[in-house]
Amino acid sequence: MNSKSNTQAMETEKVPCLLAQLAIPAVVAQVINLLYNIVDRIYIGHISGVGAAALTGVGLFTPILMLINAFAMLAGSGGAPRAAIFMGKKDNKTAEKILGNCFALLIVMAVALTAIFFIFAPQLLTLFGASDKTLPYGVAYARIYILGSIFVLIVMGMNPFITTQGFAKISMTTVIGAVINIILDPIFIFGFNLGVRGAAIATVLSQAVGAIWILRFLSGKKTILHLRKENFKLQKDIILPCLALGISTFVMLSTESILSVSFTFSLSRYGGDLAVGAMTIITSVSQLATLPLQGICQGGQPIMSYNFGAGNKERVKKAFFTQFTVCIVFTSCFWLIMLLFPKLFAGIFSNNTDLITYTTWALRIYMAGIFSLGFQVACQQSFMALGQAKVSLLLACLRKLILLIPLIFILPCFIQNKVFAVFLAEPISDILAAIITTLTFFSRFNKILDRQ
Repeated sequence: MNSKSNTQAMETEKVPCLLAQLAIPAVVAQVINLLYNIVDRIYIGHISGVGAAALTGVGLFTPILMLINAFAMLAGSGGAPRAAIFMGKKDNKTAEKILGNCFALLIVMAVALTAIFFIFAPQLLTLFGASDKTLPYGVAYARIYILGSIFVLIVMGMNPFITTQGFAKISMTTVIGAVINIILDPIFIFGFNLGVRGAAIATVLSQAVGAIWILRFLSGKKTILHLRKENFKLQKDIILPCLALGISTFVMLSTESILSVSFTFSLSRYGGDLAVGAMTIITSVSQLATLPLQGICQGGQPIMSYNFGAGNKERVKKAFFTQFTVCIVFTSCFWLIMLLFPKLFAGIFSNNTDLITYTTWALRIYMAGIFSLGFQVACQQSFMALGQAKVSLLLACLRKLILLIPLIFILPCFIQNKVFAVFLAEPISDILAAIITTLTFFSRFNKILDRQ
């Protein structure tokens, strides 16, 4: 923590109050991040005459978007903690070298990813399940977004370096970008009649503003660590430890891309454009559960970690069970809402009657096990808070790589309704992963505390 009063709060303040203080800003930040994708899709889905096809085409870009985010966090999530360690050692010179090297790496990755994805966008989108009807919309959106991917990499890769210096409010630059995106989307999509191209331009411009904001701060007077040209030369002893630390986050984010490809490939094969369009909406709706859930756990992690380090077992347990309860209540309420009002959420993203009807049916199946996500995420993130990174990564991969992706391809072999089988893979993997993760956590929890 940054001050004596904050340290005392970690040790003495009531855990529920402390969790609320730490989790609410994190949840707000996660929801604001979500607006980038959701706002684009809401406006695109309501483009007159072509909304359903355009929404499906843009949804097929999701795997590429996730990979860009994964590469950004490879540098950000690995470099920022390393910089913080050296700041703690009063070695700001090395911390600034890490900042400079990670920035240089982001630029190199931006050039490479822009060239590869721009050239091969049509082939990749076709591989992901695009049809002749949806491919033009996907390529139109993708190529503009890809040209601006350097701004995405800078925002996501450099923002952790602001947070790690203690400038939490300044690091919430995503608010600026999200607000600009909300304003520009209808202007470019409908006002200038640019359709999906307008949505991509609005997103790129909003990300550019965020990137400029971050670079101005890291080059200004208020920051502790400064971006300096002499630190841009990549050094193995500086950058490789950062990549080693960031690889777990990279793996977790990149598997989302593989998961998205698996869903769209199978759904396009069995259900066509309508099924893929429904999946685009479902992906956005599901993030309304997963991202706030991550925010809750971001609030709980420092409480558990601090008291774990201090040897206060009872307070660690109190923090965990408070976080555990909040997560379960949240996902259970979300599950109930999804089962009762799926049509309401489907209608937000499209005015196409067929797509709304199809999505309503698919949402009920896909969300049937979402209540169990609270168990899985709360326990998995608590492993991270207690320094059990390898176990946490394994359990994070369990739901997606070990269970969900194979089930997407296996279940249609045994169930007559192939599309139903693909959507059913989600609740089955959710519930199985929750059971395994929860049992694993409770069998190891006391042993981990005793070892400390």
